Amino acid sequence: MQVIKRQTALLVFLLPIFAYSQSAYLPQGAKEIPLIERLEILSGGDSALSFSHIRPMSRKSMVRAVERLSGTADVAGLSAVDRYNMERVRFNNLEWVDGDKSVYRSKKPVWNTFFRTPANMIEVDRPDFFLSVNPILQLNYIYDDQTDEMAFLNTRGAVARGVVARKFSFQTYLTENQERAPLFVRQWMDRYRAVPGAGFNKPFKVTAKDYLDARGSIVFNAAKFLDVQFGYDRAFMGNGYRSLFLSDFSNNHLFLNLNLRVWKLNYASRVMELTSQYDRGIRGDTVYPKKYMAIHHISFNAPRWLTLTLFEGVVFGRANQFEFGYLNPVIFLRPMEHQVGSNDNAFIGLEGKATIARRFQLYGQILFDEFNLGELKKDGSWVNKWAIQAGLKHVDLFGVKNLDLQIEANIIRPFTYTHKDSVANYTHYNQPLAHPLMANVREFVGILHYQPANKWHARARVNYWLGGTDLNGANWGNNIFLPYTTRAADYGNVFGAASTSKWLNANLWLAHEWRENLFLEFNAYARKAPQADLNIFGSVGLRWNMHRREYDF
Repeated sequence: MQVIKRQTALLVFLLPIFAYSQSAYLPQGAKEIPLIERLEILSGGDSALSFSHIRPMSRKSMVRAVERLSGTADVAGLSAVDRYNMERVRFNNLEWVDGDKSVYRSKKPVWNTFFRTPANMIEVDRPDFFLSVNPILQLNYIYDDQTDEMAFLNTRGAVARGVVARKFSFQTYLTENQERAPLFVRQWMDRYRAVPGAGFNKPFKVTAKDYLDARGSIVFNAAKFLDVQFGYDRAFMGNGYRSLFLSDFSNNHLFLNLNLRVWKLNYASRVMELTSQYDRGIRGDTVYPKKYMAIHHISFNAPRWLTLTLFEGVVFGRANQFEFGYLNPVIFLRPMEHQVGSNDNAFIGLEGKATIARRFQLYGQILFDEFNLGELKKDGSWVNKWAIQAGLKHVDLFGVKNLDLQIEANIIRPFTYTHKDSVANYTHYNQPLAHPLMANVREFVGILHYQPANKWHARARVNYWLGGTDLNGANWGNNIFLPYTTRAADYGNVFGAASTSKWLNANLWLAHEWRENLFLEFNAYARKAPQADLNIFGSVGLRWNMHRREYDF
């Protein structure tokens, strides 16, 4: 495996010699995402934005789409706030803005060196070289009525990105974090021995955690339409609030990603190195067990208002070898699985979205882990492992500009994402790779987002779900870390077995963008778990150049 990594690293550094213009990618939770979703709907579909369900998205593609749509009458529903947001896209991605950039310069840079533009503390913008460096800060003080301890999140770090001769780009991100999460999150950490969205962690002040978040990637163009990215980060595949294919809930992972965009097609092939399930006995000076995943994801956008996607993936691991056949980016993974004689964990899925009347978008996913038509009519056969998502987005609700609604339902059959061993289950670093609620669940999501003025944001979100609860140590298919060979029964595995529990998680977020990418914000949560009192918790704080920390499970 070390030979593979050395060869991959050598390939990564040699191929830029032959590269064309290339772009870094938007970070997780980028503030541009609501605008991208609105523009896609208001335009009735766009050649670049139609593929925005594959995240992170190319900065260059986003800027080109914004410039194209801002100069056309094809988007009649744009508000003054939309125009402002489109202008901020240029401010934050100047490496891909052509023409005179003097309008984007700060009137009073600090010591004529720092913040020469509002978006970047340090910026170098030359014809053949662009570099930006920014601090990262997130300070949240959290009140939780379930504990007397003050919860908090303290994050400090830096982020940088650059483009050389428009042929090679890089981005790197590093933060140091101390977090005492709300009590229910700490209970989740104790149960699964992991910090959601993080990797290796250490105790801090007894009940808190200390962890690093290091990400980075290099990007180049191996051919005119082919992007190659190698790095350590996370991804999200889907149009919904949740993803049944791949979400950004778990820790970062090592990956090699190929993305081909030509005509009305977008094809992504991703190979990932993951951390297999581990127990309490592993310490920081021990090499964590590894496993691997290969993903193929092809989207077709025709007509412009409709995008259809085929997804396939396989999770695998070997004690003494690596399955090179899964590295082939143009072969179906299921037949390859049969050819190598394996019993790996293979998935196939379909996804679609349709824009209607430039006000609505219908979207959905369906995932098959295992599916046996002959077993379908039987009483809850465990073999039928599948998940389905259906959602609706509606922009300018009731005619109010920038008031947007999203509703979504996710249904995941018992034992979906599980496997007979811990190596091939759909997890990474003791965290689910797709839906954070795992399996045997029916979830309903409602989100109302409003941007009443340029710098003000408000969002209300409600997650309500019905989950199956294991009783007396029996495995009824909710916990995907348990092998399916430990199932309580072959039949009777219906939604909610063996006992149905009802959960509620609601959030209200208010924020003011005081300076570019510097948010002053307030969060209020209400969470109701079965056989427990209503949990009220909230936070106040500031956030600079990074994504929000969500507690939405």
